[in-house]
Amino acid sequence: MATAAGVSPKTVSRVLNDEPFVKDALREKVKAVAKALNYQPNITAKGLITRRSFMIGLTYERPSPSYVVELQRGVLERLADERYRMIILPFRDVCARPDDFFEFLRSAALDGVVLAPPGSDELAVLDRLDAAGIHYGRIAPQLEPGRGACSLLDDTAAAREVAEHLLALGHRRLAVILGDPTHRASAARSEGYARAFAAHDIGEDALCFEPGDFTFASGEAAMRRILSRPGPRPTAILAQNDDMAVGAMTVAREAGLSIPGDLSVTGFDDSDIARLIMPKLTTVRQPVFDMAMTATDGLLKLLSGEPAPPPVLHAHELLVRQSTAAPAG
Repeated sequence: MATAAGVSPKTVSRVLNDEPFVKDALREKVKAVAKALNYQPNITAKGLITRRSFMIGLTYERPSPSYVVELQRGVLERLADERYRMIILPFRDVCARPDDFFEFLRSAALDGVVLAPPGSDELAVLDRLDAAGIHYGRIAPQLEPGRGACSLLDDTAAAREVAEHLLALGHRRLAVILGDPTHRASAARSEGYARAFAAHDIGEDALCFEPGDFTFASGEAAMRRILSRPGPRPTAILAQNDDMAVGAMTVAREAGLSIPGDLSVTGFDDSDIARLIMPKLTTVRQPVFDMAMTATDGLLKLLSGEPAPPPVLHAHELLVRQSTAAPAG
């Protein structure tokens, strides 16, 4: 390739590694020859020379397939024209096994890692990544949002908005299906609901709370417990993600309830299932694709030697669909 471009092998190397102090005209000439020859650099060989793997990990715990796909799409989109490649690193029980989680990441020989919740909030892991010199991007952290490259979402404000929607419709007996308590977003969303309830003087006697873990099955189980409670049935359900909301809707319909005539249901995420279920689910859209892409972009800046970029706050959107209405008056 150096012969075809009429330059030295060292110049080719400097161009392909995006090193400085190469004239623009010469850089363009070498890249044009590389494209014409369909030249693909050997990342493994390059890594042996530079002692870098050119691998960026994406790690997550949340089971929702739609959420995971959006994470992957966001990272891949940002890496499309980069030398780095993505490696998928799912891990269970991050909060219960932070040491194992760190060793899992370190053994992957990564240059950097994108951390989705709850790993993005595991400060002990962040400390060890810092000590090991492994850069990271964080998606939707609730703690220390200035560390690493962070994509943020105001879960509290988003949850308050969806609760306000139900209260504005006239609902005064509500049930909340909580998410996985190891995900700090669950507590943030609960705080948002609480602020809406307080603003409308909704007392504890009008509320019930059931545990969940962000899975469809946990939404089903929570809805069965809600329907078995003595006293007046809630007229609205606030589920902390879409999978649990759809699980609750399934059980409610099996019990002969109409949605939204007898029961309004809301979710959180705007995953594929929210648009496929009938009636379509009222939910909060969090832009997972954009958040993953932004966190990856910030991580690339860190890997290039730049300082950590400021956190990026992404906007949520309340999407009112057919799963909510009634009981006016």
